[in-house]
Amino acid sequence: MGDVQADRMVPPTGITARLTLLSAAAMAFLAVFALALSVATGRMADRWSDELARSSTLRISAPADQIGAQTQAALRVLEQTPGVASARALTDEEQRALLEPWFGPDLPVETLPIPQLIEVLETAEGYDAQGLRLRLSAEVPGAVLDDHTRWRRPLVSAAERLRLLGWVSIVLIFGAMAAMITLAANAALAANAQVIAVLRLVGARDRYIAKAFVRRFTLRALAGAGLGVVAGVGALMLLPAAQDAGGFLTGLGFQGWGWLWPFIVPPLAGMVAFVATHLAASRTLKELP
Repeated sequence: MGDVQADRMVPPTGITARLTLLSAAAMAFLAVFALALSVATGRMADRWSDELARSSTLRISAPADQIGAQTQAALRVLEQTPGVASARALTDEEQRALLEPWFGPDLPVETLPIPQLIEVLETAEGYDAQGLRLRLSAEVPGAVLDDHTRWRRPLVSAAERLRLLGWVSIVLIFGAMAAMITLAANAALAANAQVIAVLRLVGARDRYIAKAFVRRFTLRALAGAGLGVVAGVGALMLLPAAQDAGGFLTGLGFQGWGWLWPFIVPPLAGMVAFVATHLAASRTLKELP
């Protein structure tokens, strides 16, 4: 609640008012993007982990006259393996599509000694990879099982660390906001030292004076953060929609109820401003004569 008499001692305009509004707006804008980064990378890490954990690849390298027989033998082994939901050999067109980014669209797959690939989809329980490798080595000598573990873990780990970096960025952003608001509050208190001295002479307590500064700076930070969040959400909505071809860059944003996440930034900014201004005002008022 406002107090007209107390609010008069806080400059309604000037460098401190503009600094508080602009810093809160800028930091809230950056916080929205850091939050979007954290949410998007978390979603990406979960998707990669789920998709790659449920699929494997069997590669068969054998002479041309044996590759067909070994492929059929491998498919029979996979059909009898508990935990394997389905298995199918990739066609020449599918293998050509996999190699096209590196060798171009006219690669003659049928004339080259390219291994036959078999796509393996797992059930929720999964299969015994070590046991399957042992059976394949005995029945299909040219088969090599790749359960994606070797390169899945670094991808998921990188996405998890990127998500953590986003949350660390949010903490740093609010820390920088607190520092800027503290500087602005100290400057406003120092500029009004004479007014504060007069108020003390007529009986005003430091707690009463501090509340006026805390109230003004908290409302300014709240308003500035609100403007920054609106600008940040608008910028995110202008980004391309999530697409498989675009990968991560087109998936930076929120989905569904996730669009409510940015609107926790203004209340957090108000809380940061409240605490920072309260501490600054209490310390500065003790130092003023």
